[in-house]
Amino acid sequence: MTDTIAAISTPAGEGGIGIVRMSGDKSIGIAENFFAAPAGRRLGKARSHCMVYGHIIDPDSGKAVDEVLVSVMRAPHTYTVEDVVEINCHGGFTVLKSVLELCFRFGARPAQPGEFTRRAFINGRIDLSQAEAVMGVIKSNSQDALKASVAQLSGNISREISSIRSQFVDLVAHIDAYVDFPDDDVEEIVELKPGITECMDKMAKLINSSAVGKILREGLRTVIIGKPNVGKSSLLNALLKEDKAIVTEVPGTTRDVIEDYISIKGIPIKLIDTAGIRDTQDKVEKIGVERSKSLISQADLVLLMFDASSGLTKEDDSIADLAKDKNTIALLNKSDLAQEISEDDIYGMVPGAKLIKTSLKDGTGLNELTDYIYGLIYTGGITMDSPVITNSRQLACLKRARDAAESALDTLKSGTPVDLVTVDLLNAVNALGEITGETAGEEVIDRIFENFCVGK
Repeated sequence: MTDTIAAISTPAGEGGIGIVRMSGDKSIGIAENFFAAPAGRRLGKARSHCMVYGHIIDPDSGKAVDEVLVSVMRAPHTYTVEDVVEINCHGGFTVLKSVLELCFRFGARPAQPGEFTRRAFINGRIDLSQAEAVMGVIKSNSQDALKASVAQLSGNISREISSIRSQFVDLVAHIDAYVDFPDDDVEEIVELKPGITECMDKMAKLINSSAVGKILREGLRTVIIGKPNVGKSSLLNALLKEDKAIVTEVPGTTRDVIEDYISIKGIPIKLIDTAGIRDTQDKVEKIGVERSKSLISQADLVLLMFDASSGLTKEDDSIADLAKDKNTIALLNKSDLAQEISEDDIYGMVPGAKLIKTSLKDGTGLNELTDYIYGLIYTGGITMDSPVITNSRQLACLKRARDAAESALDTLKSGTPVDLVTVDLLNAVNALGEITGETAGEEVIDRIFENFCVGK
């Protein structure tokens, strides 16, 4: 028998509804101490997964605390695989705190961060990667991020990892059979290499998906750069569809960094409008220029803007040099005016960059720009139907498993005793097991759940 835990499971602040959740063998009995239903109806007699109307009554004063609906959910068909009671109150801090204190008074204890989800993991309802997906669902800031987290919660990562891990285990068993029974009719040991290579290919695809996962989790960090007055702030406003940045004909209007998010077909894009980069004696503008240069080095994508109606300058060349090692889209802006810059000029300055002609005055090129950005994200055969690694811990485990598999191949090539390959393969098995929790230590598990909110 475990302790019965209780916590407020809805965000702090005022709202129409607030929920106090309890989980544990005593949760229904505890709630019966302060819940009164019409005609003396008892929670203990209520059907599972049904709501019961009534009032929370403070037994000491006999006064009603709130009018509520109570959900009774009986083990094992619950989130935690334990008896669960959820008290749906009015969503104010005072009433929720009062109900929670009654839970504590009659035997529940405060839940630790993530303890409800931790119990779901410990009781075998979900594995560790699915537990991490719960937080991914909560923190999703775009439709595709939500889809990826929901897919992980349903087990798409778990199934893929378990499949690869099972292959490694089969290879270990094959080696053991070969070593223990060399005279028996055991398949030639040379067949190990294709099996290991196949597992490595599967892991490589998951590892490659982490680039998409990072974008889904954090947003594509996109920095808009160029000389003053090329249209950077106008581009920001056009993509945001609001007047976020001040736009004037005066060069140097933007002196600091302006950031905001947009969603392109469900993908979060973090747009960063920077100060125009030029030599200046203005102290404030100079600070803005230095910040712009720093942000370029941190960018996932650079939108390098040129004014098509004026010729290229040394400043354009210097700015392009800052973006030479970055994934860059060159925007030839003000294309509605007479052109003073050719496409060849741009390609000579930023070889390999995608060139798009834009006119922010009439909206030309914006759809092409957003379509191209979306296409950049889903590359290498990765789609929203593919498992996507969105978690840095899982990525680190996959890389360790890959390295162990590479070591196994090297051991095979070296001609050393084949049973030494088992050590490398078992390292891969253990690393993959950490993703699902089968081989994860208590310290790792603690670290994961301490990042959850208390009521989850």
